Amino acid sequence: MDWLFEVGIERPEKGARDATRRIDAQLRAAIADGRLAPGVRLPATRQAAAAFGVSRNTAVEVYDRLLHDGYVVARQGAGTFVAERPPAAGAVIDEGAPAAERPLNPFWLRPEVSDAIGFWRSSGDDPHADAPAVELRPALVDGRLFPHDVFRRIMAQQLRALERSPPSYRGPQGNQGNGRLRAAITRHIAVTRAVACQPEDVIVVAGAQQAFDLLARSLIDRPGAVVAFEDPGYPPMRAAFAAAGAVLHPTPVDAEGLIVECLPDAARIVCLCPSHQFPLGVSLSPARRRALLAWARRRGAVIVEDDYDGEFRYAGSPLEALRAGGTDIVFYVGTFSKCMLPSLRLGFLVAPEWARPTLVAAKNALDWHCPILLQTAVAAFIAEGRLTRHVRRMRQVYRRRRDLLLERLSGDLSPWLEPIPSSYGMHLAALARPGVDADAAADVLARRGVRLHSLERYHLGPPTSRGLVFGFGAADEAQIERGLDLLHETLRR
Repeated sequence: MDWLFEVGIERPEKGARDATRRIDAQLRAAIADGRLAPGVRLPATRQAAAAFGVSRNTAVEVYDRLLHDGYVVARQGAGTFVAERPPAAGAVIDEGAPAAERPLNPFWLRPEVSDAIGFWRSSGDDPHADAPAVELRPALVDGRLFPHDVFRRIMAQQLRALERSPPSYRGPQGNQGNGRLRAAITRHIAVTRAVACQPEDVIVVAGAQQAFDLLARSLIDRPGAVVAFEDPGYPPMRAAFAAAGAVLHPTPVDAEGLIVECLPDAARIVCLCPSHQFPLGVSLSPARRRALLAWARRRGAVIVEDDYDGEFRYAGSPLEALRAGGTDIVFYVGTFSKCMLPSLRLGFLVAPEWARPTLVAAKNALDWHCPILLQTAVAAFIAEGRLTRHVRRMRQVYRRRRDLLLERLSGDLSPWLEPIPSSYGMHLAALARPGVDADAAADVLARRGVRLHSLERYHLGPPTSRGLVFGFGAADEAQIERGLDLLHETLRR
């Protein structure tokens, strides 16, 4: 057989007079209930005996009927295919249990979970807006400036190298990630973030979100465990821990970052972005860093440090990662989504030795390992110095965009907004002055093709800060100017 056709067809008895009707009815039913999807190629009529147990003439008659009624289309020289839009048919009755009685976890249908997972959406987004989209949402990057030609060459080299490797689920991967990539990661974060670790400390993950999921699976040992989060904070991180059964405790943030004195006594896990708080953009002060580490040691707690865009610093002295002062209690999460491309879906987790076996086991249960080709390509990209070069270039690009935003926020937009000082990252936040409805402004702008977020959407508890978050990773200077002009017009009205 030179075709793939695995739909079960009940073959008529040899010489049956109703063979045409029976094969026709079965194919129509398979198309109607989706077992034969649009675009699927049906067996050639010369293969009718093997496929359906009927003669070629019978198969021709069946196909003619299906073609006449719009179930299939014939393509000259190619064959017969299920139509893209076959005629509507009566619903197939499922005699199983009612949908409401089937076992599904209701957690994933809770509004706060769907909002967290889909937090990139802008309220009021209108896909039919006349104006071209200006992308000012945070945590997005400008893929136009990535050296795609270099990465294509490296990928091709690594693919040729894999052709010489014996096939294996593990291959050069190992349980924690490709050895060359883990070594490259240790060098990269040592240079860009002053994080000292060994390759064996690193677990390669499918983006930061998988790191949060692994940590939630591994650290939540009982339902109701209390986990403290910055408020406002990063919604997808909260969703991972809530799914594991944790009780989420919002902890306020001020100009010095997370307020350690507000951490609940019951918390055994604290999740935060100390270098560039998401979304306010403030940095955890040195005094607060020392206080947080001391608090965690006294309480027997651990810290999850999300360093999502710490490579991009524009002012002041470098801030030491929490990991540097708490190698035994801090889980450091990094990602290549911001310094390279989000589509890579590749990140890393630097974990204390005592936790690594559990994390590796959880990773193996999820997907065993991230794609080896991608891992080896990113390792080579780092080893050639390409990532350092790209980060250095993007720092300058983002600095110009950031300066433009600050100039406008401190200038013509200052009657309505007050920028929050920030030395790191790819976004700025601005607090709304009294009387300014930031949510309403974001809705109006979305309908005019400007996508940005208000601070309210990031709160776990009642909103304590109101304003707007301006991402400058994806929009160039001309687009930023256009978006801010429309914002000025909206606020003035």
